[in-house]
Amino acid sequence: MDYQNLVKTIAVSLVTKPEAVEVSAEKDAEGVLRVLIHVAEEDTGRVIGRRGATINAIRQIVRVSSVKGGDSVEVDVAETGDRNADAE
Repeated sequence: MDYQNLVKTIAVSLVTKPEAVEVSAEKDAEGVLRVLIHVAEEDTGRVIGRRGATINAIRQIVRVSSVKGGDSVEVDVAETGDRNADAE
């Protein structure tokens, strides 16, 4: 399953600046795929949602998909400025 593409498709549909959406993914030492959503600063709240409801819904969709595939996947939203830190 292409979790990175799944998360990007969902995120693009939520934000006001879809061209700014970037999704990165990498496996850690334990084999967990960590998917990180980067959005424009003004769209961060849209992806997180009130009390985290939106990001939790995205996580649930990915969790259900990953269980079927036997994968371990975590999804999070990058903090503002994280994109620059990743580029260094």
